Amino acid sequence: MSYSLNRRDFLASASAAGVGLTVGSTSMAPLFADESTQPLFKISVAQYSLHVMIRNGELDPLDFGPFCKEKFQVDAVEYWMGPFADKAKDHKYMDEMQRRSEDAGVKGLLIMVDIPEGKGNLGHPDAAMRTEAIENHYPWVEAAKRMGCHSIRVNAHSEGSPQEQAKLASDGLRRLCEFAAPMDINVIVENHGGLSSDGKWLAGVIRRVNFPNCGTLPDFGNFYEYDRYQGVADLMPYAKAVSAKSHIFDAEGNEAEIDYYRMVKIVLDAGYGGYLGIEWEGKEPASEVEGVLLTKRLLERVRDKIAAEKT
Repeated sequence: MSYSLNRRDFLASASAAGVGLTVGSTSMAPLFADESTQPLFKISVAQYSLHVMIRNGELDPLDFGPFCKEKFQVDAVEYWMGPFADKAKDHKYMDEMQRRSEDAGVKGLLIMVDIPEGKGNLGHPDAAMRTEAIENHYPWVEAAKRMGCHSIRVNAHSEGSPQEQAKLASDGLRRLCEFAAPMDINVIVENHGGLSSDGKWLAGVIRRVNFPNCGTLPDFGNFYEYDRYQGVADLMPYAKAVSAKSHIFDAEGNEAEIDYYRMVKIVLDAGYGGYLGIEWEGKEPASEVEGVLLTKRLLERVRDKIAAEKT
C-alpha cells in the first residue's frame, strides 16, 4: 500500500472522482489545563492519519470519529476537509458526521482546511484573488461552528519577498479572523511549507495580525531547513492546537526522526495543556492504524515520564 499521497494529491484525486483586538471571546478554554489536573495533556487523532484507508474506501469519513474511539480510545479528533471537500455547505452531511462522533463520545476540535492552490492562498498578491481566497474559507468557518469545533487550520501561502509575503498573509488572515470572531472560531496556521515552515517568520505574521482568534498549530515535522525544535518553540506562544507528526519508529518504539520527549517538553513548558493531535504520515509500519497506535503509546510514555519528574 503506497503512502506517497500528500494532501494536495488527495484533493486532486478526490475532485477527479467527485468524491484587533477586543473582538469577542475566542475558544481558548480547552487549550490550557490547570497544573493540578491530570493528565498533562490529552491525545487526539488527525483524520489525515487515515487518509489512505479513506481513499481506498476502507473507512467512511462519516465514521472517522467512532472508528477512532474504537481503535484508539480517544475522545477527540481533528477533521481534514480532504475527504469531504465539497460538503462544507451540506448541513445534512456535516450534521451526520458530528452526530456519529458525538454518539461515540468523540468531539471535533478543528477542521484542517486545504483549499486548492490559487483558490485558497490567503496571501495571494492579487487583491481580488486574495479576497476570493478569504471568502472561500467562510463556509469552513461556518462548518466548524456548526460542528462544535474551536478552530479551522489554514495555510499562509503567498508570493514575493519574505517581507511582502508577511504583509499579504497577515492581511488575509486578519480579514478571515474578523469574519470568524463573532462565531467564536479561531483561525490557526500550521507550519506547512514555504515561509510558513520558518518559525520566526510565521510567529511574526501572527503578531502582525494581532487578533485574539489568530494563532498557530505547531507541527513536529514540516520544518525542512529550519530547526524543528526551535520552530515549535517559536510557534508555541500562539498555539491553539499541536500536531504530533510521526513518520518512522525504531525497535524501541521511539520516533526515529523526532525526539518526542524534547518536543513535548517544549510544548508543556510553553504552558500548553490541551490536546496533542496524532498525525501519522509514515510508510513503516504499513498499517495506518498501527502507526497511530505507536504514536499514541509514545506520547503516553513521554507524558508519564514528565509527570513522574514533576512529583
